[in-house]
Amino acid sequence: MELIPVTPTAKGPADRFTGDVYVTQISAPHAPSYLSAGIVHFTPGARTNWHVHPNGQTLHVLEGMALVGTRDGTVIRARAGETVACPPRVDHWHGAAPDTLAVHIAMVVANSDHNGTDWFEPVTDETYLPTA
Repeated sequence: MELIPVTPTAKGPADRFTGDVYVTQISAPHAPSYLSAGIVHFTPGARTNWHVHPNGQTLHVLEGMALVGTRDGTVIRARAGETVACPPRVDHWHGAAPDTLAVHIAMVVANSDHNGTDWFEPVTDETYLPTA
């Protein structure tokens, strides 16, 4: 048997997240699979910026209430045990509900010449919690 070490948990960069987000990389994209997987901890109200994945993304919620939003205004609420599939090249964001944390495993298949994510602008408060 061999223990494969993981990358230490680190705070997500401020240019990609609003609020406090912590990421533990559990699989880095290397040949032959190019699977990137991480355990992502969102504090209440924390969220990603808008972003897109050329090959799509799968989010499996481990704890709390995760929110996943798209440019058309759709916001999916996913509880622990639920999985959200984000199709390739669909702009989206994800994070925690305003009053609870969210922990999910984020899985992306990268290309050999790309990390698998293109990052855009922050999600506004109005988009995160629309009124009406």
